[in-house]
Parts: sequence; structure tokens; C-alpha cells
Amino acid sequence: MHFNPYGGSAAQVAAGLVNIGVASGPELVEMMRAEGMTLATLSPAQASAIAEWGRQLRPVFTEQDLDRQVDLVNGLLADSASRPFISRHDDLAPHLHYALDDDDRVRRVKAYTAGGLAHLVCDDPSRIGACAREDCEIVYVDTSRNGRRRYCSTRCATRVHVSEHRDRQRV
Repeated sequence: MHFNPYGGSAAQVAAGLVNIGVASGPELVEMMRAEGMTLATLSPAQASAIAEWGRQLRPVFTEQDLDRQVDLVNGLLADSASRPFISRHDDLAPHLHYALDDDDRVRRVKAYTAGGLAHLVCDDPSRIGACAREDCEIVYVDTSRNGRRRYCSTRCATRVHVSEHRDRQRV
């Protein structure tokens, strides 16, 4: 499934921030750049603030009640102090930005990820999830065709299925 840029790559960055946990500036930059952000560097203080933001994003992925999920995302949007506007730069088609070009990096990451989660919750809230394997803390954005993803990876799904198979064999 393809989402608009905020519901797609921005939501993927949000999931990445939740999953990466405590990380150095270079690790955070590498993960965000892999998802299309143009961030070049982060200071240790900025990396710490962004890691804390990642912890605040986790409940959006694990919340099952849509009304509560919407409230959580609205709280993130308010915390990020985002003011959406249409931008045209670098010969790109008009597109939304959620932070001003001169905002600091932390504010830009917060606005970008909060905006991405907002678009995703509005487009299809069932596409946000956390791995169904017990003891796995990984969250994801489901981009599969059928939208029925329950596990973060094939590895986790296989572990659950093998365990269930062994349990059935014991009976």
C-alpha cells in the first residue's frame, strides 16, 4: 500500500524512532536518512530529545481503540507545535510541510513524525501496529497489500507458528 509522503516515510521514521530506542546521533541520522529524510547531523542533546520523542510515539502503535489513538496523535501534534503549510522547493510538486525551514532539527523531526502518524491514522489506522509475538516490542507500519500484518518480521511469525504447532502436537 502506498501512502502520501507523510503517511508513508514519516510514519516509517516514527516507527524507526520507537524501535531504535536509545541511539547515538549518527545511528538516528542513518535510520532517518534511510527513510528519506535529509538530516545530516544531530548533536548529543538533539539525539537525546529525539530518542525521548520516540518513547512518546510508542503508545500510538500499541493503542487498539481508535478514539484513544486519535487523542494520542492529537497530543503529539500539539506537542510538536506543527503548523502545516504547502511548500514548493527543489523543483518538487506542491507538498505539505509541518515545520518551518528554520526550525531546529528536533522540532522538525517531531512535526514530521506527528504529521506522518496523523495522516496514517486518518488514511487507515489499522496499518499501525505492534508485533503480536509475546515479548517482542517492535512496532511497524503495515505496507502489505492486504493490510493484515500482525508480526514485525517473518522471524517472529515463524516463532509463534512453530510454538503453536508444537503445542498442538503435545495434545
